[in-house]
Amino acid sequence: MALQKTNAARLLDAAGISYTLVPYEVDEEHLEASHVAEQLGEDLDRVFKTLVLRGDRNGLFVCVMPGSLEVDLRVAARISGNKNCAMIHVKELLPLTGYIRGGCSPVGMKKPLPTFIHESALLYDTIYISAGVRGLQLCLSPQDLINYVGAGIYPI
Repeated sequence: MALQKTNAARLLDAAGISYTLVPYEVDEEHLEASHVAEQLGEDLDRVFKTLVLRGDRNGLFVCVMPGSLEVDLRVAARISGNKNCAMIHVKELLPLTGYIRGGCSPVGMKKPLPTFIHESALLYDTIYISAGVRGLQLCLSPQDLINYVGAGIYPI
């Protein structure tokens, strides 16, 4: 059975970036990265989650974090040029990004947002990020992702 290509996958195709689509079993009660890593049989540190935050000065921005870590809001605010920041409410996610919780990808949001990827991504040849829907991950080079979304690397 061929996997349905997502918008994020089509954008990577158009950019000539190589990736693998990796399906996993969705559990609506457990949308966290730990469930995805368990389903993939991968290290939680290689499965990255996409978090959308709002800063008090510069508006929306994205942090792409390993599943094992929580975002440090003080560091996130500082690297994004804000004094304070907070996660957006889950109800805002779809209208602002075009994605839902558990299926938010840093690739192909409604409009490009400043993106910061945790420095640990560079420890791996490939990392996993959401393909833009629940149940499907993109496995790709962290450097390709960084270059594509124009991300900064920070110890978030």
